[in-house]
Amino acid sequence: MTRIPSDAHEWISFDDDKLEQTWVFDVTFLESPWTCIFGRGCQGVLTGPAEELVQGCCSYGAHFVDEKDQRRVEKAALRLTDDQWQFRAKGKNGTTRVKKNGEIVTRLVQDACIFLNRPDFHRGPGCALHVLSMDTGESYIPLKPEVCWQLPLRRDEEVDDRGHVTTTIRQWDRQHWGEGGDDFHWWCTESSDAFVGDTRVVDSMKDELIAMIGQKTYDRLYAYLDSRRAQPTGTRLPHPALRRKN
Repeated sequence: MTRIPSDAHEWISFDDDKLEQTWVFDVTFLESPWTCIFGRGCQGVLTGPAEELVQGCCSYGAHFVDEKDQRRVEKAALRLTDDQWQFRAKGKNGTTRVKKNGEIVTRLVQDACIFLNRPDFHRGPGCALHVLSMDTGESYIPLKPEVCWQLPLRRDEEVDDRGHVTTTIRQWDRQHWGEGGDDFHWWCTESSDAFVGDTRVVDSMKDELIAMIGQKTYDRLYAYLDSRRAQPTGTRLPHPALRRKN
């Protein structure tokens, strides 16, 4: 009997009615119970298990997609108080830097992102920009670097010779970190430890998905997934991390 590939995912696609665009979605991940377990078993992305550091995926700082992304975060940083940000004093000298290869990233302080509050901070560990969001009741999406609020979702776009755009929404895998990802001891989309949420990703990351694809496309995606879920026959393909666990 031929076995299903261990990393198999199910996908769906549909075209935009008005634009020259096709949407492609990783259904297996969007219907999975993945949830962020920062501070609740996340081992981080260093070369060995480092749960006690509570750094999550913040050990190497955040990469900005462009200068607009950078300026938006720098503007948000000016609003942070000493009560919200452990390294505010160091941030007065700037929060970002440009690497030799031209990439714009957040500065590192004590071997992790300058915005990452550590376990000894009186507000506890976590992103200072997220603390600002909680204190003000604002969405953290306009405050954080794009990569930070999107993870572990990823949006890829390809444009063919006719100008038709194919946009793919998928899970962020180890390979998407480049060569550095090979050195990670642990990554959350590979571990069943992170697939313990009470809802599907399409529900728990609703705000992130709408910001990435728009309300109309999200509604079409959600309607499809709900109709698919209601079908009485057929077996859904569990996420590879859960298949390996079982």
